[in-house]
Amino acid sequence: MFPSPFRPFALLLLPLLIGLTGCDETPTGRKQLALIPEGQMAQLGARSFAEIKSTQPIETDPRINAVVRCVAQAVVDALPEPHQSWEVVVFRNPQPNAFALPGGKIGINTGILQVTETPDQLATIVGHEVAHVLVDHANERLTQELGVSAALMLVSLFLENEGGLDQELIMKGLGLGAQYGVLLPYSRAHEQEADVLGLELMARAGFDPRASLNFWRNMSQAGGGQVPELLSTHPSHGSRTETLSEVMEGMVQLQETALEQGRRPACAGG
Repeated sequence: MFPSPFRPFALLLLPLLIGLTGCDETPTGRKQLALIPEGQMAQLGARSFAEIKSTQPIETDPRINAVVRCVAQAVVDALPEPHQSWEVVVFRNPQPNAFALPGGKIGINTGILQVTETPDQLATIVGHEVAHVLVDHANERLTQELGVSAALMLVSLFLENEGGLDQELIMKGLGLGAQYGVLLPYSRAHEQEADVLGLELMARAGFDPRASLNFWRNMSQAGGGQVPELLSTHPSHGSRTETLSEVMEGMVQLQETALEQGRRPACAGG
């Protein structure tokens, strides 16, 4: 919490901060409180990604990197306002995880490649993680972690002073565990939004959205009966399948439109 001299300022700033930056609505219509400005989130994402790269081994196999980057680039190109450049790194980590951070950062563990049978299935998880960034879920969670009244001031102090805010707290807010190889689960509402919006992204990119059903089935079976970290707060496989099936027809139409427009990634399935 704030040191005592800052508390009066925090109380005075809170209504203004909420009015200026916090009262948003996600594409699914859910109310969202996300107080940290986009530029600051991008800086936090960049710093955190650099920390992960300094502590986790990076996969250098050119064939693996080529496929992953092809899939990731196609997905981010399908964003409503695509970033000019996203950094994509494959980490040599057996855990079936993937993540995306504000500021255009995507991390893929080699373990997830053991679960994805096709590039279309890989596009499922890339779309899902990019959707978390698109809908500002990390901002929302970090706002909650820091406390609504403290969020902006603490992050500002952190960005001005490397020691201003505990790096572990930032990682937690961004969904990354202390060892950076373990993902901390988003809320059920966040995961459901990322499922549907990620499906839309992959379809607009020209990938087959029906491949998502096989991917999530594979994920539910991964780990010999143990639920992977990535799925710890996700909807059950049956619930997810039902939700995705309800929107699948529209998503297939989006893919068909994308293909008609020539958006067929070189790495996509037949």
